[in-house]
Amino acid sequence: MLEKDNPLKAEKRKKLHALKERGINPFPYAYSRTHTAVEFHKEFNSLGVQEKLIEKNNVCLAGRVLTRRPMGKAAFFNISDQSGSVQVYLKIEELPEVDRFSYENLDLGDIVGVEGYPFRTKTGELSLHAQKFVMLTKTIEPLPEKFHGLADVELKYRLRHLDLIMSPESRKIFETRSKIIKEVRNFLDARGFLEVETPILQPLYGGAAAKPFTTKHNALDMTLYMKISPEIYLKRLIVGGFEKVYDLNKNFRNEGIDRSHNPEFTMLEWYEAYTDYNYQMKQFEDLVSHVVKTVTGSFVVSYQGKEIDFKPPWRRVTVYDALKEHGGYDVIKMSAAEIFKELQKLGADVEKPESHGEMVMMLFDQVVEKQLWQPTFVTDHPIEISPLTKVHRKNSKLVERFEPYVAQMELGNAYSELNDPEEQLSRLQEQDRKVGEQHQPIDEDFIHAIDVGMPPTGGVGLGVERLVMIITDQPSIRDIILFPTMRRNT
Repeated sequence: MLEKDNPLKAEKRKKLHALKERGINPFPYAYSRTHTAVEFHKEFNSLGVQEKLIEKNNVCLAGRVLTRRPMGKAAFFNISDQSGSVQVYLKIEELPEVDRFSYENLDLGDIVGVEGYPFRTKTGELSLHAQKFVMLTKTIEPLPEKFHGLADVELKYRLRHLDLIMSPESRKIFETRSKIIKEVRNFLDARGFLEVETPILQPLYGGAAAKPFTTKHNALDMTLYMKISPEIYLKRLIVGGFEKVYDLNKNFRNEGIDRSHNPEFTMLEWYEAYTDYNYQMKQFEDLVSHVVKTVTGSFVVSYQGKEIDFKPPWRRVTVYDALKEHGGYDVIKMSAAEIFKELQKLGADVEKPESHGEMVMMLFDQVVEKQLWQPTFVTDHPIEISPLTKVHRKNSKLVERFEPYVAQMELGNAYSELNDPEEQLSRLQEQDRKVGEQHQPIDEDFIHAIDVGMPPTGGVGLGVERLVMIITDQPSIRDIILFPTMRRNT
């Protein structure tokens, strides 16, 4: 039996059985509380030292017991709910007999309800003098030691419920994440965008160079892919007459896991008719700076010990100028083979030369990305890597694309969207011939939509988790995803 190896758990189970044998239901259906912790503190904060409101003897609180200080026939303990914590004081002899028995079988981690009146102790702490006590959930699993919590990071991610119980800081991170997503929606909604949902299960995958997750639909006897990007569907909606649309939802990519990547992640993509990448660059910095200022109260945040200033306007630099500035490379004059040799010197993971444009971006990843800390728009990418993007109006070897970088991370991606049907088909056919993760099958329904006619459009993607990481000052994406993908516990 597991209890033989864990005497604490065995003792808690023994108390559970004692409550049941006494006819006490340790798992009642509901409890009518009158105040949350924060409401209690707000309403009775004006009480002076050692002042009490006995007439308010029906104040009811509920929460988890995280600390307990027995004092003979009396005790202080703290109960915590989502909003905060309240100190409770009781005298055992004042409790009804059933309540006394419940209290005597109390353990840290149990969820209880208490009823009584507010008072302030002689040390100045606002508290509740409990006159009734009810067990709401008798727990079996002991909590981690209060002052150390979950020291094992892997355990913290795997047993997030324990992390949230023991760490108010963790709860704060996820509350902030929710506020960030809410403000993103508020910003776009205020500008007239329509939020839509695109399919998660798709007969073809596209919109990004990524390896999809594959599944099988038995009734239709067909292979389906989990969404790697909503791009193709959102563009079809632009064709259909919705001029401003966004999808804030999950994407899935069957790729590696590191500090900024998780196979399941939240992506925001929006598309706006009659705009280009220049317009969307301004809108992107407006959105992000608005979210940062609204959530934190300032344009300046601290991330991993260094400040980031999100106040617009952000710096803009082309891919080629950035390579010249940070590495001294004039890649326009270099062949793909020359860039390949340079990549080998730098220790890049590249086995053979690719196209010139692909080599340029590999060099950018090696040399420039780690230099970009303050918000920076990197613009005007090689045409070879951007099959869904308009050719640059001033240079046919480039496309009208930008990627915003912050804290050495790419925060998003945006285009002046390609809407020439013949050029689009040609570029997709070229992409279809590639192998590996860069292969993207041709979507005939998308081609049909572009043939019907898509107006000039600017499209943008924003990686929500990376923005949350920066605003909450968390080093890993797993710190801001409630349930990150983990290896199975064997």
